[in-house]
Amino acid sequence: MNGNVKRDSLFGEAVLWSGRPKAVIVPTLYRGAAFVCGVTSAIATTSAVVVATALSARPGGLLAFAAWMATLTVFLSAGPKWWLSALEFVVTDKHIIVRRGKFRRFIDRKAVSFARIRWHKKQPGIGDLELVRAVPTGALRRRLTIVMHGLVAPDRVWAIIRGVTPAAPAGDGQRLLAQRLDEGERVLWSAHPEPTWRAWVPSGGRTFGSIVIALALAVATAFTAHHAVHALRTVASAGMAPNTPTFVALAASLSLAIVLLAGGSAAILYEAIVRPARQLSASRYMITDRRVLIQQGDEELHLDRGHIVDVIDAPSRGGLRDVFLVLDGPHARALAAGGAFGEAPQQGLQPVLRRIEDVDAVRRVLKAA
Repeated sequence: MNGNVKRDSLFGEAVLWSGRPKAVIVPTLYRGAAFVCGVTSAIATTSAVVVATALSARPGGLLAFAAWMATLTVFLSAGPKWWLSALEFVVTDKHIIVRRGKFRRFIDRKAVSFARIRWHKKQPGIGDLELVRAVPTGALRRRLTIVMHGLVAPDRVWAIIRGVTPAAPAGDGQRLLAQRLDEGERVLWSAHPEPTWRAWVPSGGRTFGSIVIALALAVATAFTAHHAVHALRTVASAGMAPNTPTFVALAASLSLAIVLLAGGSAAILYEAIVRPARQLSASRYMITDRRVLIQQGDEELHLDRGHIVDVIDAPSRGGLRDVFLVLDGPHARALAAGGAFGEAPQQGLQPVLRRIEDVDAVRRVLKAA
């Protein structure tokens, strides 16, 4: 046995690959929360100026709240980057391990059902690799994932995890998936969702709920803007000059509140209607002799055909069908149908082929040896 082989300290297994994040992007949820907290802190600060100068009252409560919101802003914007940048990723001959100090998370390489790769838009060749394990649906439903953040050439790392030789063009997220196949891998079927204007029509209770919230925020924006203009006119007519610190602080506070409400309404509408429709139009599907591949803009899904145990199709708009790929997780023989039992779209790409015309062709290709 070669004594120079590096071994992992947790399992004592041979290390095939190890690395750290090259570039860390703060998740969208944290960036949005940091923006809200930052604007709220600015509103509280300007309101404190108005209270102190116009009403001659103590602004201690408002300033304390502003300081708390500012602290949350820093924590939400810098905290995730601080935590993720110190992670270390290890691939052994049996496990994938994520560690940071004494913190450990690991998953059996054979238990990984599929992988998602999210390429960084502003960092060419760098992306996040998310490893997903299929789990039972129903009462035992849970989410088992490991994310390897900020990897250089995440598709190369995924090839190492799969135990295959990385393709020569791997590491370039700008290339189509068809140009980054394994050596000897052949495309048997490819398609994309049939385009339709109906993709822009909202459907589902979650979407309608989001639209209701967005419209409520839009109404609140209009209501706040109307009363803000009235309030500023009233203050100006009472003799306060527009160039005084009090008037500027009042105008800034009201303007920031309007921006916060309008921004929240626009963001919710974008996530509920615009983003799903644009993602659907950018989707591309491929079935090779080894895998099912889905590409959707900067996000990809890689699924080994050996994990597919059944295919379920359901009606979609315009007489087309959605094809759900049912996966089987090792050591958990219950079946988990990706996307068929209410996975939230925010979780990322699911093993689902949307708006397919020839479902029989998909079945024939997947059942072929």
